[in-house]
Amino acid sequence: MLIHLSEVLSAAGKRKTYQAELLMDRFHVGDQSYEIVSREPAELTVIHEEDQKLRILGRVRLTVRFFCDRCMDPVLYPFDISFEKEADMKESDEERKERLDEQYYIKGRQLDTEQLVSEELLMNMPMKILCREDCKGICNRCGANLNEGPCHCQEEPKDPRMAAILDIFREAAEKSDI
Repeated sequence: MLIHLSEVLSAAGKRKTYQAELLMDRFHVGDQSYEIVSREPAELTVIHEEDQKLRILGRVRLTVRFFCDRCMDPVLYPFDISFEKEADMKESDEERKERLDEQYYIKGRQLDTEQLVSEELLMNMPMKILCREDCKGICNRCGANLNEGPCHCQEEPKDPRMAAILDIFREAAEKSDI
């Protein structure tokens, strides 16, 4: 959804609140694409502070289907993001690039809510997504999900050079059980 900013920019101190319907059904990160399974309209307040400078306050709530980084099971991850942005409407795109403040969500005198939400999702995306804290992952030989039980792969023989160290650990474990 594009929000026309002309009305807000007509006078300093002007404020307008929007309920922006999100039409996006996928969230893209590089070459990955994730399904947005539920979403609420984004709540945005645009304030013309002075001299063509805007402050954008917003909140977005949605749920994205990711995949567990260990076992690849689907994970529903809820986002509830509040944010604040500033935009100087007098600056050109080139000036913003020079300041390393590219605002792809501002296009002329329009605010692209889909692009703004995508940027906020990217900034708030967790580094690691797990289906549960104690996820065991998958077997590196057969690919079985170890959360569902042990796989039936044969255990590889241990390196004979490590036998002495394994014996030390085994003896320590036996002593601690006494």
